Amino acid sequence: MTGRRLSAAPALVCAALTLAACGNVGRFEQVGAPPAAAAPVKPSRVVQQTPATEREHERILSTYGGAYDDPKLEALISKTVERLVAASDRPDQTYKVTILNSGAVNAFALPTGQLYVTRGLIALASDTSELSSVLSHEMAHVLAKHAAMREDQARQAAVVTRVVTDMSTDPDLTALALAKTKLTMASFSRQQEFEADGIGVGIAARAHFDPFGASRFLTAMERNAALKVGRTALDPRAQDFTSSHPATPERINNAQTTARQYTSPENSERDRETYLAAIDNIVYGEDPSEGFVRGRRFLHPKLGFTFTAPDNFTLDNTAQAVIGVREGGSQAMRFDVVRVPAEQSLGDYLNSGWMEGVEKSSTEDLSINGFPAASATAHGEQWQFKVYALRFGSDVYRFIFAAKQKSTESERNARETVNSFRRLTLEEIQAARPLRIKVINVQPGDTVESLSHRMAGVDHPAERFRVLNGLDAHAQVKPRDRVKIVVD
Repeated sequence: MTGRRLSAAPALVCAALTLAACGNVGRFEQVGAPPAAAAPVKPSRVVQQTPATEREHERILSTYGGAYDDPKLEALISKTVERLVAASDRPDQTYKVTILNSGAVNAFALPTGQLYVTRGLIALASDTSELSSVLSHEMAHVLAKHAAMREDQARQAAVVTRVVTDMSTDPDLTALALAKTKLTMASFSRQQEFEADGIGVGIAARAHFDPFGASRFLTAMERNAALKVGRTALDPRAQDFTSSHPATPERINNAQTTARQYTSPENSERDRETYLAAIDNIVYGEDPSEGFVRGRRFLHPKLGFTFTAPDNFTLDNTAQAVIGVREGGSQAMRFDVVRVPAEQSLGDYLNSGWMEGVEKSSTEDLSINGFPAASATAHGEQWQFKVYALRFGSDVYRFIFAAKQKSTESERNARETVNSFRRLTLEEIQAARPLRIKVINVQPGDTVESLSHRMAGVDHPAERFRVLNGLDAHAQVKPRDRVKIVVD
């Protein structure tokens, strides 16, 4: 959560637009707050951990909001994993599954058999056969030793990291290089993905799950990713299953072809009713305890503040900062927290060298809604910047606004956004609660359109309703169908 020096070009643009690469500011959590304790799905035997996997486990927990505690889900996953292990070629291999408290759609495996699945992925799946396809796919990476190969690559990358760190005097360029390395290491090869798909479909089918669950879920996550086009790509929490497991049409077709080899009456269980009962009331999207976005507003009930982004801006709450991008990409903003000693004035902080290109003569002391603040302008090769620092209690929050061309509109957008920063009222804090998945029965007269109007806090409600329920563009709901909607 410490500020870092930002060079004007290219790292200045990087600061405002590439998000996670250019600042170690963390979430807006209190310093020293530990990640939530793990709540792994209980295995039948203990998974042997190494120091490397223990460190990776802690990193995963801190990146993905800790573990998500839900006994119903844990019981369902534990039972599903037991069936898959018994049907695999290595029934002696042990696994431990941790549900992550993240709205991202992701799943991954460590070489020791530690598997991770986000509640966002669980909310997207429509039945147990789809979830089993994800779990068996990750088990396949372990069985085929793909995860071990990736760990070896990561060790080699650590050497590269050390060289980059030693050679570079610019911490932000170093951070960008390391972020790119981590993203590269996050991906399995195309051949490994196809191999894991084939092994996973076979395991799920032998466990008597519908083998077409894999192709259905691959399709669902491809459609879900399409609804997120334009979102940030370097934030680890924004990295979803399609980033490390690309859902290409070829991959979907291959999964379907493999599934046909296992088609039989006994291999057709979807277990939809049990699955929907288990996910009813699961938290959907962001956890309000870490701050959340509602339209153009960002609210942090735990820390007690809110602000509103300008018109035509899309806000994203990433692992590093809150990022806003104007439609068309001509303007952007970043909101984060930095360490500033109490005895240092905010004007001095803005001129302290953490950012190059600052016009010292432009520095101005301000009061924003009663909070001490300061502003300054800065220039890069391609972007113009307006920067604000605002002291709220013992913390200092930083707004960085970037515009390709300085204009009356960009100046107004920056000023109005900063002026919207205020304390939340007690009523607002008490009303801030997470969105949840609610499973309901379709009633006579209900349609996709009418049900989507009951969805709260989501964009593209009709399309999202279809994706959440595995409905294609022309499918309709029928009375007594069980469907998922998002409610607050």
